Amino acid sequence: MFWWVSAAALIWLAILALPWRPWDTRERIAARAADASRAELGHITVLIPARNEAATITDTLRRVAAQGPLARIVLIDDESGDGTGALARGLGLPRLTVLDGQRPPPGWSGKLWALHQGLAQVDTEFVLLLDADIALEPGIVATLVAKLVDEQRDLVSVMAALSMQTPWEKLLIPAFIYFFKMLYPFALANSDRRLVAAAAGGCILIRRERLRGIGGFEALRTALIDDCTLARIVKNAGGRTWLGLSRDVRASRPYESLAAIWNMVARTAYTQLRYSPALLALCTLLLILVFVVPVLGLAASGMAVKLPAVVALAAMTASYLPVLRYYDRHWAWAFSLPVAATMYLAMTWTSAWRFLHGERSRWKNRVYDV
Repeated sequence: MFWWVSAAALIWLAILALPWRPWDTRERIAARAADASRAELGHITVLIPARNEAATITDTLRRVAAQGPLARIVLIDDESGDGTGALARGLGLPRLTVLDGQRPPPGWSGKLWALHQGLAQVDTEFVLLLDADIALEPGIVATLVAKLVDEQRDLVSVMAALSMQTPWEKLLIPAFIYFFKMLYPFALANSDRRLVAAAAGGCILIRRERLRGIGGFEALRTALIDDCTLARIVKNAGGRTWLGLSRDVRASRPYESLAAIWNMVARTAYTQLRYSPALLALCTLLLILVFVVPVLGLAASGMAVKLPAVVALAAMTASYLPVLRYYDRHWAWAFSLPVAATMYLAMTWTSAWRFLHGERSRWKNRVYDV
């Protein structure tokens, strides 16, 4: 047990010492009043794919329109059965176009097919890709434009602040963002090196010519993790990307149950591992080593085991605190990280189990077969 606990402690100390600091929250963006006076929103078309989003679409569209004089807002109603399209049309917003989306052809995901249809309506310099449950605070689009232009980026994306109100959300959602940052370190994703590429699909601002230059959404039509795939293709084509956190871009949809979070993660968890049993086994062993073994070591007898266990748990807790602070969560939630990690491992195994039974992904009442 001593060697296993010591290995876990060394891994956590190494994580804290990494120069790209994957646990940090320094890659962030907030709306600035100074950007509103110089950003040209008339060069932006907003594309919003929506499938059964009646609960959120009104607030989303009003907040988008309130950003300023955008060129167009294009909502693609993806075969909704809850009146999403009718609600959008009834708002009477200027420059809003509602398209009745067609059924996705074989090989396309629903979201990407909807965006593909909307892209035909775009003739502006920039395209803002926005999920239908995203609430934008005033001025954030102008700040995103300034970020993209000032730093000569081709793509700027934001990890939206997710709902963290229910007990399950408080336990799992900050950990979700933490694990995403550990898997895709933002500092590396934002560098010009192509080793790591990542984006957050809820809010992406991209240059239209770069998007068309890579072949549009057809270039990633089969992707389930479409945001990171888009970032990878853009970087491979010589483009520059940036990904950060923001409290001014919020997901308004709550996760009202554990099942909702479980299915959200299981939808793409095994895809992250490239459907590889070997990577699944490696991931399982690594998560047990770094999250479970230190807890077991703390309960063991003898200081020789307890001491490295305390070091590992202290380093683990320290790595989680920046995310908790950024989202105004109580520091005591840091002690729940081993529990959250174990649950995410179980969600990953759920994803693998579904894949082995012929289901590649399930979302919005659509099942994508293997």
